[in-house]
Amino acid sequence: MPLHVSPAPAPALRSVLTALGSPTAVREAPTPSLRSAEEPATAELPLPVHVLDGITAESGAVTRLTGWRFLIRSGGRSVAAADTVLTADGWAFSRFFEGPYIDSTERALHQAETLAQPYQPRLLSVPGLYMLALWLHGDCAADGAEGHPAATDLLVPLAPAPPGIAAHRPHRVAELLPVLTHRVTPVPLLGTPA
Repeated sequence: MPLHVSPAPAPALRSVLTALGSPTAVREAPTPSLRSAEEPATAELPLPVHVLDGITAESGAVTRLTGWRFLIRSGGRSVAAADTVLTADGWAFSRFFEGPYIDSTERALHQAETLAQPYQPRLLSVPGLYMLALWLHGDCAADGAEGHPAATDLLVPLAPAPPGIAAHRPHRVAELLPVLTHRVTPVPLLGTPA
């Protein structure tokens, strides 16, 4: 089934396109692949980036939108990514970057396209575990900037994943949330009351 990619806010896309058109921004970016790209670069596949702020028994995963990420493609392949953030003046370009999450995101998106059910792709960052996952939201008509993971949504941990969590294996939120809860819950020190 095709993925239903939410459109990014127009100012977020404009800020990335402006940065791509700026020789200074591209030259100063820590992205050798983008700097050496011989063909024009385009910003594609905007994904809302949500951060897991906590996990509660009542509401499950508590998340908040922190930005939009675009894959930057040149010559038929992803060479970098661009992040935007919401500022007091609206959406603004934040940075270009590259690394293992670029290929991993692309691989997870291709995996998701083979699933029988349609999904809306998002990214979920779990800072306490240094983990990033492709979040496949079951409500394709939802605003990609809103909402929380539903129990039936899928999370696909991206590589590199934390030890004990398999990268590129889709998990229902209801299955993976208890594992994440256990991992991010601080362990009381010996001799201190729990």
